[in-house]
Amino acid sequence: MRRRAFGRDFGLTSRIFLTIFLLGALYVGFFALLLQSGASIGVLIVVLGAFAFIQYFTSDKIALASSGAKVVTPEEAPDLHAMVDRLCAMSDLPKPRVAVIPTDIPNAFATGRSPKRSVVAVTEGLWRRLDQPEIEGVIAHELAHIANRDVAIMTFASFFSNVASLLIWFGGGLGRNREGPPIWLIALVVYVVSYFLILALSRYREFAADRGAALVTGAPENLMSALQKIASDITRIPQRDLRQLEGLNAFFIIPTNVKRSAATLFMTHPPLEKRLARLAAIAQEMGKPVSY
Repeated sequence: MRRRAFGRDFGLTSRIFLTIFLLGALYVGFFALLLQSGASIGVLIVVLGAFAFIQYFTSDKIALASSGAKVVTPEEAPDLHAMVDRLCAMSDLPKPRVAVIPTDIPNAFATGRSPKRSVVAVTEGLWRRLDQPEIEGVIAHELAHIANRDVAIMTFASFFSNVASLLIWFGGGLGRNREGPPIWLIALVVYVVSYFLILALSRYREFAADRGAALVTGAPENLMSALQKIASDITRIPQRDLRQLEGLNAFFIIPTNVKRSAATLFMTHPPLEKRLARLAAIAQEMGKPVSY
């Protein structure tokens, strides 16, 4: 079966490409200013190469290890595997590895550098608390991240930002031209600007994954119900338990700090109300009016 389609959101796509373009321009300027400031090109190449290798080849392993997720076989989780099999067939995607996270916090994430080297992880709490159609909507959202290569895109987007954060502290050791600005100052400016661009890109990718899930399943109302249940249940879980998985908030379908108010500018995910409104609009396009 070929992936289901229901048109493109050109406004969202344009914002994604504009943000990526701005990040690319920022990073080109970053590299040029580093050279102008007398940074050692040899040391820079070693630093960049080491970071690239670590991020590209270990992102999925780090995410699984930090969450305590265990990759499960079809014999260990037959219903979960059957759901992933069906959605992958509908999406024309290779099947990712399937993992279960031993926590009662309802959530899920996908990671991996390519569709062929990816993993979808769901928590035990998600499986217990949500109905099957709602879980299907959540998994379809995560598969949309894989299909859109969001992990690779966000890894690239954050790569030079991570380098900049390192140079803020250790930039003086790379050399400095007296006529150029200090390396730490260049790195600080790049880090701050890229931080907000990366957060904006992350929010756009969540909107795109929501849309992809709605189109693949043909039932945006199921994802809407799942998002509301997850967010509601998280607000009732003790903060000490949520802190155990806080480091994975950028990966999760709903961040564990959802109950803490914050300006949208500082959020990795769009506000829940906006996500629901967009899904409701898609449902109306499909001729399936929903309320939320």
